[in-house]
Amino acid sequence: LIAAWNRRSVARRQGDSQAAMSKLWGGRFTGKTDPIMERFNNSLDVDRVMWSADIAGSVAYATSLEAAGVLSAAEAGQIREGLGKVREEWATGAFVVKEGDEDIHTANERRLTELIGAVGGKVHTGRSRNDQVVTDLRLHLRSVCAELATELAGLVTLAAKRATAEVDLLMPGYTHLQSAQPVRWSHWMLAHAQAWRRDHGRLVQAAERMNECPLGSGALAGNPFGVERESLASALGFARPTANSMDAVSDRDFVVELSGWATLLMAHLSRFAEDIIVFSTQEFGFVKCGDSYSTGSSLMPQKKNPDAAELLRGKANRVLGHHTALLAMIKGLPLTYNKDLQEDKQALFDSLDTVQAALKITSGVLATLQPAAARMRGALNSFMLATDLSEYLVRKGVPFRETHHVAGRAVQLAEERSCALTELSVADLQSLHPLFGDDVLAVWDFDASVERRDSIGGVSKRRVLEQADALAAWADAAA
Repeated sequence: LIAAWNRRSVARRQGDSQAAMSKLWGGRFTGKTDPIMERFNNSLDVDRVMWSADIAGSVAYATSLEAAGVLSAAEAGQIREGLGKVREEWATGAFVVKEGDEDIHTANERRLTELIGAVGGKVHTGRSRNDQVVTDLRLHLRSVCAELATELAGLVTLAAKRATAEVDLLMPGYTHLQSAQPVRWSHWMLAHAQAWRRDHGRLVQAAERMNECPLGSGALAGNPFGVERESLASALGFARPTANSMDAVSDRDFVVELSGWATLLMAHLSRFAEDIIVFSTQEFGFVKCGDSYSTGSSLMPQKKNPDAAELLRGKANRVLGHHTALLAMIKGLPLTYNKDLQEDKQALFDSLDTVQAALKITSGVLATLQPAAARMRGALNSFMLATDLSEYLVRKGVPFRETHHVAGRAVQLAEERSCALTELSVADLQSLHPLFGDDVLAVWDFDASVERRDSIGGVSKRRVLEQADALAAWADAAA
């Protein structure tokens, strides 16, 4: 009985030891981890998307260990070959996740060791998951940023092309959601495109700031094995190594910055969506959304709902929530690494996935949008030319503040008579100011009104086409 008990005890200790060995941190622990804690701690479902970045980082690090004399040429070659096989398994869907694979880094090293034996464990020499994780994250995000930048440039191109093709369409422009002045439909599209261009610029700048290599920083105090960090950074395509090992492993500024970028972009897409939602109502009727981006009602047969636009507006809130969570997460963390930072990826990855989908949806909505030219022009009203009336007197030498007051009195007179501003006679206008002449009737022309606004960035035809051409050229260069 005693012998049997001793055998079971030894087997149990060996099992615990093997479980500990499957983790990157298990050596000093003898007890089993609570299964609930195992699940609570596991991040593989989130960070497995970084499998390629993790393998690339390990390949480069093995080469650096070889150059430093820590690995022999044969060992480094074995590791690189083994990592190539691991890469192939992920790429083909053949990689098998096993119990104990708590994150992508553990899973890849475990599989590497299965393939090439104990030498696989040498790939982690002098490296901590602290510098490994943040290196993988930067590598992964670099490729994601490139994809998002391409999507944004394509959206701007689409807006510029439509603006050129539909430049003759006029519509009301709004302030405070009240009709203000006549503008070109194209100018409205390009206003959104300008915001998207700024979003592209901010993304490129954020990606440039992110492009520093933390690998070789160790847990927090640096690498003791002579790893050449400049060469390591260069091998992985980074501009430079990070300057401070403590900052390197704890810095998540780039995560928060990308999250903030995503939040602002989604705010811009939400504003575009809000315009579409309003313009597509029966009351406005300026646009019809494509069937591919609309749904109906389960009860009311006549309904055609702008669900794509509403979801763009709604998902902006989701991304904003993630950004708030990230800021709350980092604000109280002591230096250096803390496990809280594991939560950065779930928030950021979901935000970036949402943005990527939102950009595709926005492109689809814009591409299939049908403007109702007659309805938009029909919504122009005479009072939108009140500013033009005041400017008529300015051109006669009357101070603008006085002309503004005169035009306001003309609006009041028309309202009292329940008539259009354009229905006031020359005599009516002369009763308000003696400098009104017969030529004032030329003011009552919506096309002439937009053409008079011919400054750079204005709504005249040549300026709108000029703007569309510039945006198209920019997008071609940025793509």
